Amino acid sequence: MTPNLTYVVVVGVLFAAGVTLLLERSLTRVLMGVILLGNGVNLLLLTGGRAGGPPIVGTTPEGEMSDPLPQAMVLTAIVITLGMTAFLLALSYRSWHLNGHDEVQDDVEDRRIMDLADRDEGPGTSDDPTNGDDPDDPVDPDGRPNPVAVAAGTDAGRTG
Repeated sequence: MTPNLTYVVVVGVLFAAGVTLLLERSLTRVLMGVILLGNGVNLLLLTGGRAGGPPIVGTTPEGEMSDPLPQAMVLTAIVITLGMTAFLLALSYRSWHLNGHDEVQDDVEDRRIMDLADRDEGPGTSDDPTNGDDPDDPVDPDGRPNPVAVAAGTDAGRTG
């Protein structure tokens, strides 16, 4: 069986919308992206199967039977999508309960690594023996607040 062009377009739209939503910072949008991707996978698997009679020996000749493997894979994909949906719902609820929103926040260490990448400088390439990672020093060698010191709770950024 050749897949219908409509199914191919719908699968493409579901995958594109799902991936776009997965890249968002809100857990609700990530959840919607997982659901759309799950539905796209289910439709993709179903379009791959051969149409025909029920795959029961004795009721349909072997040449006219449908392929049962895509149907079994769709059932498995439904269970996986349901599990991921439940997990993301729990994460979103917990984030909303603790923070009042479901946005994923930046980590201090992630921001520090991004700053190092922006400066095209890795650990150990500076002439400074502490390399700016001294938790007691509230300021990096370039004058910016030290994120390690900020995370450690020093007085970086406070005046007076």
